[in-house]
Amino acid sequence: MGIDTERDIEANLQIGPTDKGMVRLFIEAGATEIPMDFEPDEAREIAEEIMAAAKTAEGLGRKRR
Repeated sequence: MGIDTERDIEANLQIGPTDKGMVRLFIEAGATEIPMDFEPDEAREIAEEIMAAAKTAEGLGRKRR
């Protein structure tokens, strides 16, 4: 299994700052909770990766039409 494998799992994603100056990604799926804390610079890098992936996905979606 990899990033391109579809799964039938529902999850909730919350993103926000912590009181310790970190950025938290909080993922909840059923009884599982995963808090992931990042330094602000790391969070910016992750945001850039998400934006790049979105741009690539847009391009792939246009090619399929």
